[in-house]
Amino acid sequence: MKPESAEVLALIPARGGSKGIPRKNVRLFAGFPLLAWSIAAARASARTRRVIVSTDDPAIATVAETFGAEAPFLRPAELATDDTPDLPVFVHALAWLEREEGYRPELIVQLRPTSPLRPTDLIDDAVAALARRPDLHSVRSVCRPGQSPYKMWRERDGVLEPLLRDGGPEAYNRPRQLLPPVLWQTGHVDVVRREVVVQRGSMTGSRIAPLRVDVAYVADLDDLAQWAMTEWMLAAGGITVARPEPVARDAPVTPS
Repeated sequence: MKPESAEVLALIPARGGSKGIPRKNVRLFAGFPLLAWSIAAARASARTRRVIVSTDDPAIATVAETFGAEAPFLRPAELATDDTPDLPVFVHALAWLEREEGYRPELIVQLRPTSPLRPTDLIDDAVAALARRPDLHSVRSVCRPGQSPYKMWRERDGVLEPLLRDGGPEAYNRPRQLLPPVLWQTGHVDVVRREVVVQRGSMTGSRIAPLRVDVAYVADLDDLAQWAMTEWMLAAGGITVARPEPVARDAPVTPS
């Protein structure tokens, strides 16, 4: 596979059910459905050939198509529950595309709608990082965390135990600057080889390369407080992100 010629599919999982924020994927975020921000990032990529939304919800599929993505199938309801992991969703999508269209992308980009603030070159950088390294299974966006896991605990029988034990004696009592450096996955972008998903049954494989993201872009919209804060961060400026384009007035933007 030549890095510049790899067939790249962006796949955006967007189910209809959401208990924390009802109808989250089509709720307006900074004037556009949340889903539209991930679609815009994928469409802005020079490396992505197709952008597909995997959803169980016809209304979400309509919004996806309105903003320029494909929604060629509806995901089965059993793959759209609160505890459905990513792997069966991606296996289903790749199997459908191969069976119905004979389409077999080499690299799969996962874009989670709940991380809408993406630098305009982020997806291309992630794809290039994986395409030029045949020894890698995947690339995942990461950043330095605000809190070190060496200062985190488990509770067992009413007693605290350190979450991590490889930082030396009483690492939890040491200054943060002296603790081992760690990285946190941000959810902005993952890129994985098709054979890792289909043949290994994994969303990452065992050789995962980091793609560092500036903490200014990090947001995970799991509740309304985070939602409002992230909209404020975006409005405050200082970061450049891939943004959706306005659509026609009669287009279905916020379905009921």
